[in-house]
Amino acid sequence: MNLYLRLLWTILRSLFKPPIKVGDTIEAQLRVLPNDIDINGHMNNGRYLTVVDLLLIEYFVRCGFAGIMLKRGWRPMLGGAIIHFRRGLKPFKQYTLRFRLVCWDERWNYLAFEFIREGQICASGLTKGAVIGAKGFVGNASAYATLGVSGDSPAETAAVSSWRAADAQLMAGSPLAPVDVSAARRKSNDAESVSK
Repeated sequence: MNLYLRLLWTILRSLFKPPIKVGDTIEAQLRVLPNDIDINGHMNNGRYLTVVDLLLIEYFVRCGFAGIMLKRGWRPMLGGAIIHFRRGLKPFKQYTLRFRLVCWDERWNYLAFEFIREGQICASGLTKGAVIGAKGFVGNASAYATLGVSGDSPAETAAVSSWRAADAQLMAGSPLAPVDVSAARRKSNDAESVSK
């Protein structure tokens, strides 16, 4: 099924599901479709995050935030994602996607997801997202106030803390910065000389 059709189906289906609160976990029972498959005969790595986006749309609709964003001219923006693949999802197999908001800071919202088949995690990860308005980022205090949510974020998990630290290092410089191979070799040779 084309992704636009999936998006439309996700929105329509969400309108008839029970409302949720911020922080609730939601699940979707899905199936690996032919256009999800790569040349290795399993769900393409890039498709996982696309499917996560669809469940995020459901989350927004069911907690009431989609309507608020439409009225205010806000839009969601992905700021990053990290995913760990454990087991492939084969064509036409059913799986469960589980999704939950973990915590937030002044700007970013951290969300966890798991792809589960037959009780085993096939892939898991985190995404971070923010809300953008006409003048730039919408602070989370303002965004959550529209939903009647006040107070502090739940405690940051160890996984989110580790990811934020790695993210900060990536933002500080290019991961493809040139490496001085000759200096590394000299250090290795010096260490070997000392050990002899």
